Order: sequence, then C-alpha cells, then structure tokens
Amino acid sequence: MELIMSRMALVIAFVLALIGPASAQKAEIEAANAKWTEFFNKGDFAGIASFYTADAIALPPGSAMVQGRAAIEAMWKGMAEQVSDPKLTTLDVKPLGPSAAREIGTFSLKTKGPTPQEVSGKYVVVWEKVGNDWKLATDIWNDGK
Repeated sequence: MELIMSRMALVIAFVLALIGPASAQKAEIEAANAKWTEFFNKGDFAGIASFYTADAIALPPGSAMVQGRAAIEAMWKGMAEQVSDPKLTTLDVKPLGPSAAREIGTFSLKTKGPTPQEVSGKYVVVWEKVGNDWKLATDIWNDGK
C-alpha cells in the first residue's frame, strides 16, 4: 500500500510540475499578444517586429514566406494598409520544453475600403523564450474556421 501511495504522489507531483509551467507560459503569451495588438493599432511596426526572433519566419496566406525581423516589419506595415482592429484569442498553449511553446488561436480583423468586412480565422505559432521574453519563431495563419 505504501508503494502505491508513494507512486501516486510521484504521479501527482509530475502532473502539477507540467501544469504550472504551462499555465505560466499561456499567461505570458497572452500578455505578449495583447502588447502585439496594441503596437499594431498604434502603427508601431518596429515594435511588432521586436516580438519575433531574428530568424523568424511568417507564412501569410496566399503569399511567399517572409523571413527576418525587417521583412516581417515591412509585411505587417503593408497589411495595416488593408486591415485594422486585430483581435487574438489564445485557445491552447502547449509547452515544448522550458523555452518553447506552440500556441493555437483564432483571430478577427476588419478590412479597410469602401465596404469593410470582418474577417476571422485561425493561427498557429511557435514561441521561443529568448532571455526573459517570449518571441515568435514561426507564425502562420489563414481565414476560415
């Protein structure tokens, strides 16, 4: 009986050790997403680019891959000419070790032009911990549910 109890205690401790970092990662990533949205709405595309690793890759829908902070900054600046008011909702964060995580979420935004429309979609990103900050290493999204 003692052996069973000690094994159960080990299993519970292991599960709690996994849950704690996962919830901390999710909270930190959601805070980074809120700041990213704030920068987008202010037109601070250098600020947005600072959320990406130096060698990050963005995979926008219907376009070529975009690599590196400068190119990603230019991509978002160009997109801001066509869309506004992005909203990000984190659905799931899966730790990939202590310094990486995969996030799945949904987004909505509004198109600009004579007949603005709301567009929604989904995304998946890979985050890397660089120093004390979470940075986007891979960013892919598309419209639809």
